[in-house]
Amino acid sequence: MAIAERRQTTFTPPPLQPPVEAPVIPLLTTLEKRLLNEFQHGLPLSPTPYADMAEKLDSSEQEVIRLLQKLKELGYISRVGPVFKPRQVGYSTLAAMAVPCDQLHTAAEYVTSRSEVNHNYERHHHLNLWFVVTAADQAAVEQVLTEIETHCGFTVLNLPLLKPFHIDLGFPLWN
Repeated sequence: MAIAERRQTTFTPPPLQPPVEAPVIPLLTTLEKRLLNEFQHGLPLSPTPYADMAEKLDSSEQEVIRLLQKLKELGYISRVGPVFKPRQVGYSTLAAMAVPCDQLHTAAEYVTSRSEVNHNYERHHHLNLWFVVTAADQAAVEQVLTEIETHCGFTVLNLPLLKPFHIDLGFPLWN
């Protein structure tokens, strides 16, 4: 009976890659943390909401506005404003498109440029660009969807609300 000879193999690891530098995320001040934490809900409904916020934070209106702009530039927040229950003011719909990866950025830039689009986001799915369109009525929303479809060259799937659910996304960020 012949015994098979074992081959000696050596593992050579791939060359080390230089470390990827992590983005520098600035630490937030106590005031910035309070601003983010305390106004997820209950944004003052008054002629001077930023002044009202400043009063509660023992700050100034100008400082609150400056900090909100800074937090937006840093990507901590995307917008400051009300969220209305669906169909209480105007009409809205969720929409999605299947966009080739090499054209996703261009399509997303156009979608974002539309004033009727609240937000958009990428999903790891065949339908990879999702967005919400809000306008005065259903016909106006459908017109916006048609314009987006025509400009981008991809079919827009309209996913109107059938049954409303309330999901509160506010939660304590810091103690």
